[in-house]
Amino acid sequence: MSARLSSGHPRLDQVLGGGIWNDALTMITGDPGTGKTLLAQQIVFANATPERPSLYVSTVSEPMEKILRYGRSLSFFDEDAIGKYAFYEDLGGVLDERGLPAFVERLEAVIAQHRPALIVIDSFKALHAFAQEPSDFRWFLHDIAARLSATGAAALWVGEYNAEEISREPEFAVADAIISLTSSMTSERQMRMLQVMKLRGSDFMSGQHGYRLSADGLHVFPRLADVPDRAEYEVSAERLTSGISVLDSMTGGYWPGSSTLAAGPSGVGKTVLGLSFIVAGADAGERGLIATLQENPTQLARAASGFGWDLSHPQIEVLYRSSVDLYVDEWVHTVLDTVERTGVSRLMVDSLGDLAHASPDPIRFREYVYSFVQRCATRGVSVFLTMEVPDLFHLNRLSELGVSNMSDNVILLQYVRAESKIKRAVTVLKTRASAHEPEVRRYRITHRGIEVGGPMEAYET
Repeated sequence: MSARLSSGHPRLDQVLGGGIWNDALTMITGDPGTGKTLLAQQIVFANATPERPSLYVSTVSEPMEKILRYGRSLSFFDEDAIGKYAFYEDLGGVLDERGLPAFVERLEAVIAQHRPALIVIDSFKALHAFAQEPSDFRWFLHDIAARLSATGAAALWVGEYNAEEISREPEFAVADAIISLTSSMTSERQMRMLQVMKLRGSDFMSGQHGYRLSADGLHVFPRLADVPDRAEYEVSAERLTSGISVLDSMTGGYWPGSSTLAAGPSGVGKTVLGLSFIVAGADAGERGLIATLQENPTQLARAASGFGWDLSHPQIEVLYRSSVDLYVDEWVHTVLDTVERTGVSRLMVDSLGDLAHASPDPIRFREYVYSFVQRCATRGVSVFLTMEVPDLFHLNRLSELGVSNMSDNVILLQYVRAESKIKRAVTVLKTRASAHEPEVRRYRITHRGIEVGGPMEAYET
């Protein structure tokens, strides 16, 4: 096998280990509406040139007129290339009238006419219906695979195959690569996943990768599941301030590149604590990013202004995504791309609960958090995470999500009943590689933010 062909999307090329092979057979499978035809056309226009034209062949699944009409709604569709170096042929009529042998003959004639470097057959699965016996289809499969291989062109066979058919049908035995597209509902969220099930002669990114469909094509968000990285990287020895001097004395300050988890019930001040961290950095000349899933930028700016903080500060950027239609794979890559683009050194994520609800399962969620925190650490980005816990009083556990062990610092904010009043208390439960004061201290939320007081007395707790 020789050079690679681009999928038309850099992150999908990354998943494929560099793209699809130039002279191989690739199967694109999936249920209706998963984006098979979109991906096939995306690959066509990413590679078609006058020197290396592409040929798109339709069978009997969708009329050619419909394929072209849909294609013209896509931003990458090049009208000027049609009939010049991107050729579309409808062989459904030949197939319907004279069957598989005539289809092969006509296909060979079209290939001889256009000499394509890329050949798409959509839908290949529809060809099964024209075989009188299973043995007939096997002979046809052997014949067409041999003829396409002799051309040296890359071939894409598109079809609506399910998992059982992928393991059973003979075309998958001759395929060099299999790309599976699936769509499922998790609660009320539609989750689209791409998986490379086979790729001969190449390494690729295993597992399921989220993707979205748009007029710009199929966009993949590779699964974030980093293995432990033993490579060394530089870490500054200068501690960072939280923006609250008493809290700094309790923790010793945050290490650059560390992760801090602030956990507590609703309204206890987790977001205020995170904003204080970002604003303190901005005042010291450090760029900060607030990735919020809770409040939109207007709401967040209004809340911050109540403490005298201006989120329009040139060193602060706000990235808002609604938790209603949150796609975790997309969100993680968006945040990491923003970190790279802006060069931030402080990052606040508000909150982990929204990410957990949008994740397909707890294991996947922990993979996200671990990989996300590790990538930030190697870039020297200090992360502040908030997490809501259900218990208002007498907290016995943080959560079943298993994220506190991934954090370098854990700060617990809680409510405490004191006679007829409810007070707030802060405790530093953990500071990795640093001594800390594990005492319970009272604090207030004032117009200047969080003000931490002295230790609580026994009768107060």
